[in-house]
Amino acid sequence: MKTIGFIPLRKGSKSILNKNKRKMVGRPLFTWVLGEAIFSNLDEIIVYTDDESIIDFIVKEYHWTKKVKALMRSESSASDTASTESAIIEFCESIEYDFDTFCLLQATSPFTKKEDINTCLSKLEDGFDSALTVVNTHRFLWNKNAKPINYNPLKRPRRQDFDGLLVENGAVYTVTKQALKRNKNRIGNKTAVVKMPEESLLEIDSEYDWVAVESLLIERQKRAKESKKITHFVLDVDGVFTDGTITYNKEGEHTKNFDMRDGMGLEILRQFDIEILIMTSENSQLVAKRMEKLKIEHVYLGVKDKYTLLKNITVKAEISFNNVAYIGDDINDLSNICSVGWSLAPNNATDIVKAHADVVLSKNSGAGAIREACQFIKNYNKRF
Repeated sequence: MKTIGFIPLRKGSKSILNKNKRKMVGRPLFTWVLGEAIFSNLDEIIVYTDDESIIDFIVKEYHWTKKVKALMRSESSASDTASTESAIIEFCESIEYDFDTFCLLQATSPFTKKEDINTCLSKLEDGFDSALTVVNTHRFLWNKNAKPINYNPLKRPRRQDFDGLLVENGAVYTVTKQALKRNKNRIGNKTAVVKMPEESLLEIDSEYDWVAVESLLIERQKRAKESKKITHFVLDVDGVFTDGTITYNKEGEHTKNFDMRDGMGLEILRQFDIEILIMTSENSQLVAKRMEKLKIEHVYLGVKDKYTLLKNITVKAEISFNNVAYIGDDINDLSNICSVGWSLAPNNATDIVKAHADVVLSKNSGAGAIREACQFIKNYNKRF
């Protein structure tokens, strides 16, 4: 059984400028569902877009997995009037329907989890030819003629006695090859529904929606935290190892300043069998040289989607996010800050990171913050 995930992305966005690429909790919006798809039971994920910058991003960012491919879609399938089905059929015909199961994933549904994808896929093994995600809403609905749709106003039920209605949230659709070829549609003739949390019904069509969804995502990540022993310590570089400033000459980047005491703190942690990892968005040879000097083996340079990479690391190490401590200072660290077992921020980190970090250190970056963080982790682990 070959299962293909399909994420259609358009360059244009009328409601929110560059919506698919805009950072949601510190990472591009489309990477929330893409990251979950990578760790789902899908065999392959196709990002189908007319945006060359997204294609370049995917090629550079997800080189560690063979599951993700980015393909250029035609102008006609990416126009304002084109339907999602037109993009689906265009792609499927281009590969001559070389799959058994097709899974449409919407980038504007960041609440999608791998479990939702897997459950929809499993429904097709139970005799259904399609499945879709829904939300059980308990709202009382009326039509434009002021007629109630789903309840009797004279016998208004209590919420706990009210079944409500199931509403498509537009997140996940799975369909067999046979049904897709026959109907030219994401929906077959025998459809199963898979429930998702109520917040997943929110659509991102305005700046207000964006703020609401981002806040809910942050809270969801934080609620999943549990107290466990720290086995891995992940560090950003600029604004953590350094004070965030760089000097340049005409040849480019010239120097960064590092605090020698931070290196000693990391060496002490390694003596307690804590794995040290470096994860930075910059691709700097100066950083590579410094980490080589510190004998840090796991150094990831030029990382833009830090959350998905960290998830891959935890899966391979057979640990959870709760076994990870993370120190970062800026918006591109925010997803990890909100998700790991213990998140720390230097005293001079950005306000948004300090607002969501578990610990705001007393020391500034490049001036003892890492050493202080190391001492915190060492003391914390004593209880285990």
